[in-house]
Amino acid sequence: MKYMDHAGNPFASLSPTVWRGSTVVFDTFEDFVSRKERQPDGYSYGITGTPTARGLERRIADLEGAKHCVLMPSGASALITTVMAFVRAGDHLLISESCYGSLKTFSRQWLANMGVDVEFYPPTIDAEIEALIRPNTKMICMEAPGTVTMEMQDIAAITEIAKRHGVLTMLDNTWASPLFFRGIEHGVDFVVQAATKYFSGHSDVLMGSVSLDNFELYGVLREAQSIFGQAVSPDDCFLVERGLQTYALRLKEQGQKALRIARWLETVPEVKEVLYPPLESHPGHEIWKKHFKGPGCLFSFVLQAPPSEEQFGVFFNALKEFPIGASWGGTHSLIAYYPASQQATRRFSPTDQSIIRVSIGLEDEEILREDLQQALAAYSRILY
Repeated sequence: MKYMDHAGNPFASLSPTVWRGSTVVFDTFEDFVSRKERQPDGYSYGITGTPTARGLERRIADLEGAKHCVLMPSGASALITTVMAFVRAGDHLLISESCYGSLKTFSRQWLANMGVDVEFYPPTIDAEIEALIRPNTKMICMEAPGTVTMEMQDIAAITEIAKRHGVLTMLDNTWASPLFFRGIEHGVDFVVQAATKYFSGHSDVLMGSVSLDNFELYGVLREAQSIFGQAVSPDDCFLVERGLQTYALRLKEQGQKALRIARWLETVPEVKEVLYPPLESHPGHEIWKKHFKGPGCLFSFVLQAPPSEEQFGVFFNALKEFPIGASWGGTHSLIAYYPASQQATRRFSPTDQSIIRVSIGLEDEEILREDLQQALAAYSRILY
């Protein structure tokens, strides 16, 4: 794209231009008075975006196979702002138990106290969700697979039922991303990505995106983004744009590496269960195989139970190559811990045991495997 510098000279670059600005100025009085008519795509104030943000939104919309996209400051912001834009007191909201924790907490502790009837449903309910739909059901929130417990959902079956009942659907599609699953093509109204993860890819940016087809819904969402002050930094947009240049290469490499490591972990005596839909042993494997085009880099596993939960620290503290952290999807591998007590608070969980979640990065696969192997050996000494 060509731009003009301050002297009027043309300028073109392989890098996207970073437009910074909080205030948009107008040529005439009439332009200023009618500034709100520029939305949802135009520029009326910096909070709704600059050309830098619009360029990234177009890029993500193209990846998703969508007509529109709205950027938000984080994946959590994208989920919660979308719900807030459309759900009102008296509405019924259905949320998968495997959805992102902040969305569930917000719905339970805030929306429920604002008069919204919040109901959590089993992540593997699929077409049986029709029995839960009421006349006042407004939206169904999905995540496939759940990014801790890894349950699969039949997104196509759920969206088909939702459309027949006039219910909106939202999908957190960060695990697969549009490279491996396009929610818009399966009838989802709002497809959310935590761009913090694969799109950025380097663990240095927080951002979320919501992609959609319907122009009327897009206008409402853009207005909500503005009213709630959910602005994104143009410099962060630049970093995500740069991350997208290697996104497909990274995800394919990390996904295949994760699949091989997950298969190996299934053979290790200290491992009780590996939670990862691309594995044939996973209950949701057939759904994954039917609708998804590749494996994500994130999986979980359950160890043989130790004498006490504190002794999980033996495994984690023995690791040398895996930093302990709660995010995922970047170039660096990560590992995280979710205690059994957390699973006990859920109504629908595939396990009542503590969960270890692994994000596979771009490090040498053999080094990662050896690190897990020596940490499991240390753990084995307290088991046997």
